[in-house]
Amino acid sequence: YKCSQCNYSCQISGNLKSHIRTHTGEKPYKCNECNYSCKISGNLKKHMRTHTGEKPYKCSECKYSCSQAGTLKLHMRTHTGEKPYKCSVCNFSCSLAKNIKVHMRTHTGEKSYKCSECNYSYVDIGRFNLHLRIHTGEKPYKCSECKYSCSDVAALAKHTRIHSGEMPYKCSECNVSFTQAGHLRTHVQTQTGEKPYKCNEC
Repeated sequence: YKCSQCNYSCQISGNLKSHIRTHTGEKPYKCNECNYSCKISGNLKKHMRTHTGEKPYKCSECKYSCSQAGTLKLHMRTHTGEKPYKCSVCNFSCSLAKNIKVHMRTHTGEKSYKCSECNYSYVDIGRFNLHLRIHTGEKPYKCSECKYSCSDVAALAKHTRIHSGEMPYKCSECNVSFTQAGHLRTHVQTQTGEKPYKCNEC
């Protein structure tokens, strides 16, 4: 079975029919919950899980579960330590293709994301979006225990430790533990006598 529009060929007629839709743009499979539509029935099945909350793919190492096989494959790398994406310039490697793309910009100097409000530019869209909230004042992350809200999910994680009492940062020299890494760092400096901040006047 050969496509009349390009060089594509296949052994199953149904596959050719699906392929033809890449040329026609036809999306016959429609979600009855929202406006989503797609060319392949399997993609609609995956999409429906966003409505049903079904997560059939479960991690054998922890309690993580997800709606797609590909997502589980990526998650498993957190257990195996596999980092298949390697930098051709330095020793950096990572588990996600998008992260190697962002990393390469540290070598090229490319900063694709530029702020229209000020002169800031970023290599990483996540940090860029975080920066934009300085201008918009948006604080989408809200504490479920109090009225606190913030622009950064990491800041919310720090804040929630006030309520939970969790202190994940522990001193290896004594029994003291802290809610934030910075507090532990300051504590360690008092133990070692390190004074990293120097006055340039005296």
